[in-house]
Amino acid sequence: MSQIKYNAVMLIDDNEIDNLINQRVIENAGICNHIFTHTGGKSAIEFLKNAEKVATSSKDNSLLPQIIFLDIDMPLMDGFQFLDEFDNLSDTIKSHCKIVMLTSSISIKDTKRSKSYNNVKEYINKPLSKESLKALDV
Repeated sequence: MSQIKYNAVMLIDDNEIDNLINQRVIENAGICNHIFTHTGGKSAIEFLKNAEKVATSSKDNSLLPQIIFLDIDMPLMDGFQFLDEFDNLSDTIKSHCKIVMLTSSISIKDTKRSKSYNNVKEYINKPLSKESLKALDV
């Protein structure tokens, strides 16, 4: 039987099929209560800001994801632009949310660049699997 480790996780990937598959993998692994999916970084940033407002007013931070699975290659706002915006968010959000790069990029440059961000805790290549979820150390 799986054990709930997180109240909420977030998927950010412009590919809706990848989001659907990753959502199913997370659901089947039973590691969280809520999964929030976004197909763009801008909507995810807005969600985080709004979730923080709700958390502040209600003293309930259950809408803030503990893990954000972030794709790198996205239009409008790529993963690195999201990380730059994320760095400008409140300390509350940054301390609560840990980021896992979930990408098809095998570029060493991307791996190194992602590790330069304090909130990026892991770098996982797609596809997400039950095994990679179990191995998460965030």
